[in-house]
Amino acid sequence: MIIQIFKILLERKNFFLDLLWQHIYISFTAVIIAAVIGLGIGIFIERFRYTSKIVLSAVNFLYTIPSIALLGFLIPFSGIGNKTAITALIIYAMLPMVRNTYIGLANVSPAILEASKGMGSTKWQTLFRIKFPLAFPVIFSGFRSMVTMTIALAGIASFIGAGGLGVAIYRGITTNNPIMTMAGSLLIALLAIFFDT
Repeated sequence: MIIQIFKILLERKNFFLDLLWQHIYISFTAVIIAAVIGLGIGIFIERFRYTSKIVLSAVNFLYTIPSIALLGFLIPFSGIGNKTAITALIIYAMLPMVRNTYIGLANVSPAILEASKGMGSTKWQTLFRIKFPLAFPVIFSGFRSMVTMTIALAGIASFIGAGGLGVAIYRGITTNNPIMTMAGSLLIALLAIFFDT
């Protein structure tokens, strides 16, 4: 089967390369938007901690909605295609970014923050020069999880008419071609591993 997968990848390389670029475009559009929104929300709920339980509960709730159900729910609002797929991926990708940003910033030592305040730092200086560098490993860990998860989830985008490697999987399922399905799945897995690394 491995030989057959490599054979189909070579024979139809232009088809798979086109799907690969589509997959990267969909995934990273969602990742960039989710990173900006998630970072902003994480900073906000760390600054106003009384909002953290409500916001994190809401984000967790959105994360529990099955991906197919969320795509189906969004179709009446944004139609089928890449737009709906990217919107759904943004919603899913926000959880690790919001949570890790909040946890990273909230766990900075109070003694360090007190020293920063004692040296006359403003709130923005404390945030960008003290909190952010110390919280960065935790935030980046959330970013890595978000990238891997988004690349994997983007595979289902083909079910609502979007592009990406999910098209190969969907086509393989509908034409009873397990080699095509395995080839698409393998490329998604390798793409996720590559970007995680």
